[in-house]
Amino acid sequence: MSENRKKIILVDDIQLNLILTKERLKKYYEIYPVQSAEKLFAALENITPDLILLDINMPEVNGFEIIGQLKADYRYAEIPVIFLTSEGDKKMVIKGMSLGAEDFVSKPFSDAMLIECIENQLDPGKRENNKAIILAVDDNPSILQSINHALHKWYKVYTLPKPERLHDILQKLTPDLFLLDCKMPVMSGFDLIPIIRSYEEHEKTPIIFLTSEGTVDNLNVAVNLGACDFMVKPIDEVVMREKLAQNLTHYIMRRRIRNL
Repeated sequence: MSENRKKIILVDDIQLNLILTKERLKKYYEIYPVQSAEKLFAALENITPDLILLDINMPEVNGFEIIGQLKADYRYAEIPVIFLTSEGDKKMVIKGMSLGAEDFVSKPFSDAMLIECIENQLDPGKRENNKAIILAVDDNPSILQSINHALHKWYKVYTLPKPERLHDILQKLTPDLFLLDCKMPVMSGFDLIPIIRSYEEHEKTPIIFLTSEGTVDNLNVAVNLGACDFMVKPIDEVVMREKLAQNLTHYIMRRRIRNL
């Protein structure tokens, strides 16, 4: 029976936390508690977990450093990571999400809350549904391809090479964030912002400009129209994920943070 149960590695430097959390979850999952990064990676040599519950505040190597190491290793990069922590401020959320955390659960938590969060990650359908929706609009297919490559693991990414079709796609899709190229034929990013803001559900949806001309004048025009941020091409993937995490804070807090 235990062979069919999902395997979870629980990482926390405090032994009591490991004991209590394992006790609360052992009825549902196979729990493997470890007290440090070193012990986690030793365990990963012998166990292929379905999920990792990871504390942030730990001596020597903290949770942020650990997730960075996990995501940099192809053997572990696809394992969902949930931060289980007393840290609940927005900066922690932004940093964790930009590094690849799937979710956060703040201490103290109820059993039902933690289990729901775990199940959302163990169920591929639920996991996919919980991803924020990004719509990237750019007339350059190679730019759209690079955006999709950089973001698809963390977000549902939709690309639109023809800006004049924005109205059509907004009838079928409700993005949580827009990436708009500044200069495009037929319609520019500046032309698209008023269209987006005309939809009641998008009055406050984050809009980030993609531009090769990061001049003050251009940025002021974009901000006055309702853009909240910009990225200068060529776009660094790490910078892009950090920008999205910063601007999706409200979405993350609403959909992914439990018990704040």
